[in-house]
Amino acid sequence: MTNAPAPPQELPANECWALLRSVSVGRLALWVTDHPDIFPINYAVDHGSLVFRTGVGAKREAALSGTPVAMEADGVDPSTGVAWSVVVKGAAALVESTEDVLDTFSIHLFPWQAGHKDSFIRITPTSVTGRKFTVVAPAHWWTDQATAPHTATE
Repeated sequence: MTNAPAPPQELPANECWALLRSVSVGRLALWVTDHPDIFPINYAVDHGSLVFRTGVGAKREAALSGTPVAMEADGVDPSTGVAWSVVVKGAAALVESTEDVLDTFSIHLFPWQAGHKDSFIRITPTSVTGRKFTVVAPAHWWTDQATAPHTATE
């Protein structure tokens, strides 16, 4: 008899923030003109918010359009097989005041890609959710069809 995999564990907000601090790359979901789009970003946690840098372009314009945004980051511990995913939903705004810009420089957020990325954008969350789960072996999710023998023409 096989043990069923444990269900995902919902994470409290403080653990979500700790996990967000443990990585620096996520995916930013935005509404661009007439469709959703996803952009990889490097970010930093700053005072209960997320900050990323960008330049002029579609990502900046969509983030600052007033439409809510979402950012997702995840990771897995290969030694334990425990994976996690955290989603931050909220509003994005340009960091504009001199004091805020100087404060944001102290978090050492440097772009990975060349080019002018002079805009600091802060995501102020309306919700932070996360879950943790153990990655299971393929045998737990393969169907009988997938593991059945196939003929040479299939």
